[in-house]
Amino acid sequence: MSPAGHQAPPIFNRGPAPLVRLLILVSLCLAMLVADLRFRYLEVLRQGLSVATYPLQMAASTPADFVRNASIYFGTLVQVQLENADLRRKQLGAGDRLLRFEQLEQENAQLRGLLEMSQRVGVRSVAADILYDAPDPFALKVILDRGTQQGVETGLAVVDANGVLGQVTRVYPIQSEVTLLTDRNQAVPIQVLRNGLRGVLFGAGRGRLEVRFVLATADIQPGDKLVTSGLDGVFLPGLPVAEVESVDRESDAFAVIVCKPLAGVERSSQVLVLGRETLPPPPPEPEPGQPVAKSRPRR
Repeated sequence: MSPAGHQAPPIFNRGPAPLVRLLILVSLCLAMLVADLRFRYLEVLRQGLSVATYPLQMAASTPADFVRNASIYFGTLVQVQLENADLRRKQLGAGDRLLRFEQLEQENAQLRGLLEMSQRVGVRSVAADILYDAPDPFALKVILDRGTQQGVETGLAVVDANGVLGQVTRVYPIQSEVTLLTDRNQAVPIQVLRNGLRGVLFGAGRGRLEVRFVLATADIQPGDKLVTSGLDGVFLPGLPVAEVESVDRESDAFAVIVCKPLAGVERSSQVLVLGRETLPPPPPEPEPGQPVAKSRPRR
């Protein structure tokens, strides 16, 4: 223990007092700020420090950027998936409406054609829809949704907007069976529209028709239109039937004439069942003792 009043010599040199050092550092900082503000001495130093610390800044901000980008990506992905599903539903709805619109447009065109056909023939007719094909693999027949209750009879002609489709061969109360024009057992008396040449048109199957028993020297050519002659008393005269596709005059004494139907034999869904043509009543017989009226000659 040192005697009273005696101080031990300092071992370490402590330097200036803390307050003095604070004042010195504050003065130095103010001087640097004023110098930088006035003369831009520290611009290069700041640029160098920013370049040196840029990797550290990127490393420090990478986790936050990753989390933010991931949240944006997954949020956008979910939104895109929802929008894609919504667009698919709208596309399916629009496609369904478009298909129904096209179907209604086709039905409207067919009905307009049937109305025009009904006005042209000028006889009683019954509009009908084709329900399905008859379950007979050896015949070309269809089933209509009209029968005896609607006035359909056996033997009536069936047409669409373009021409003759077939003939009613069997009738039920609310349905009827129609044998198509291309069936091998179907025959229609026809005549060539260009020159009036008459013949008989037979079904040949597979959408084909043939005019048989016409001499090879007959005046018939590809492109001629064939219409019903009305000689059978079933089909009204003048109904469009077929168009001549080819004429072979070399095979036999009779020409081989292949035709295609004008009507949509295997495509139509709305048809018209034509009634029979009403003939004018015969003149009344004269009573006994009454002179017979003579027809006046035409001038």
